Amino acid sequence: MPRVKRGTITRKHHKKIIQAAKGYFGGKKSLYKTANEQVMHSGQYAYRDRRANKRNFRRLWITRISAACRSNGGTYARFIEGMTKGGIQIDRKVLSDIAINNPVAFKDIMSRAAEALKVERPAIA
Repeated sequence: MPRVKRGTITRKHHKKIIQAAKGYFGGKKSLYKTANEQVMHSGQYAYRDRRANKRNFRRLWITRISAACRSNGGTYARFIEGMTKGGIQIDRKVLSDIAINNPVAFKDIMSRAAEALKVERPAIA
């Protein structure tokens, strides 16, 4: 049986890991074993944070919408309830952008949501 030398494959694998670890601090960028550990951890962090990022942005949008609602004399919860009952389907990302860049349009949307709440809940005499 012929002898198999695997140096080229191992070197290729090591080079790939070292390339992925470019920019890391200390031995994590140049020593294969520590670089491999860090690349694996970095992959786990990236996977986790791609999901966390979506949650963080949604929180940011809700905070911005809430601030705009309060500046117009309402609350976030009542605003969203009014939008749902009024059939206004604008997602929070777009609402946040409108609240920041076009306060007049946001105030109009807020008044429509308030009207939808009044129609749904008539005043008790």
